[in-house]
Amino acid sequence: MQLTWLGHSSFRLEIEDATLLIDPWLSGNPMLADTQHDAATTGATHILLTHGHGDHAANALGIAKKQSIPIACIHELSEILSAEGAQTIGFGKGGTIDLGGAKVTMVNASHSSTIDFKGGAPAAAGAEAGFMIAGEGHTIYVSGDTDIMADMDWMGDYHKPDIGILCAGGHYTMDMKRAAYAAKRYFNFKTVIPCHYRTFPILEQSAQALIDGLPGVHVIEPQVMQPITL
Repeated sequence: MQLTWLGHSSFRLEIEDATLLIDPWLSGNPMLADTQHDAATTGATHILLTHGHGDHAANALGIAKKQSIPIACIHELSEILSAEGAQTIGFGKGGTIDLGGAKVTMVNASHSSTIDFKGGAPAAAGAEAGFMIAGEGHTIYVSGDTDIMADMDWMGDYHKPDIGILCAGGHYTMDMKRAAYAAKRYFNFKTVIPCHYRTFPILEQSAQALIDGLPGVHVIEPQVMQPITL
């Protein structure tokens, strides 16, 4: 299983027979060079979206059409994207879908979700979400944009993820200290990978507080386009 950070909250996950693009924000992403876009997306089989904000979803439609691959996301957002010509897989929180052998369950997050990248007033895009992705003997929790939630208690107990991909940049989501608190209280991660940080000056630039808060956990500060074997 291989995970590659594309900057911000964007990842390429190769798991089972699937290559998933998670929140693939390419154009305007200051961490990913234009020359890296093809390498980031070539061979992808599915797109997963946690919510509709531009720094997560703005490029999904274009990638899906170019690659002829489906977008899996919450029902309302899938209906919007389907109306614009995308192949979509709409599902809801608690639902599980099979993407090339990887079992993807949508879980709750605490944030907001609008389409805010088309000009004009933001349009409602269903609800924000996270994912539990099970395959190759691991369960990965992709938090999506969120703060700490009491729901993390049952999510950790029920799904038992051993890998956490956690938003941790602060300002719009939980910061490194809050992410460490959530990971320590609600989960039993062996590996934690922070995201939604370093992109802009307003966000946290280092994961040191997360590392310090999780002794005994392998905290990986990802580097853009450098694959991590899990």
